[in-house]
Amino acid sequence: MYTNTRSAAHAYASVGLETGVVAASPHQLIVMLYEGAELAVRMAIKHLADGDMAKKSAAISKASNIILDGLRAALDPQQGSDIALQLDALYDYMNQRLMLAHVNNQAAPLEEVLGLLHELHGAWQQIGASGQPASSARQHVAA
Repeated sequence: MYTNTRSAAHAYASVGLETGVVAASPHQLIVMLYEGAELAVRMAIKHLADGDMAKKSAAISKASNIILDGLRAALDPQQGSDIALQLDALYDYMNQRLMLAHVNNQAAPLEEVLGLLHELHGAWQQIGASGQPASSARQHVAA
């Protein structure tokens, strides 16, 4: 019975997340990617501290995938010009730091990436708060 309840809760959460993604604007999608990357890095830090290397590895892989396959892939150098190129280099740097943390089991590179993600996330939220999400989001998201 517990397994069915747990499965149902997981399915409900998945549908809620998928619905949120489908209904989200490009700006909101970027915010969601930052939130997911931050959470994955936080989990990697926790699992590293707990000594759970398998879960640490999975969390770092998830963060890396979000950064490279989500945030970096969404850049549009045609519209974003220098900003897109700078973000591309920063995402590449963050991924290198994640890999260093993974190989050497170090928390410091994870903390650094978390700080960078937090700063970018905050900046992206400010763009939305200023009432300019659509045009700014198009500069980040590929057409």
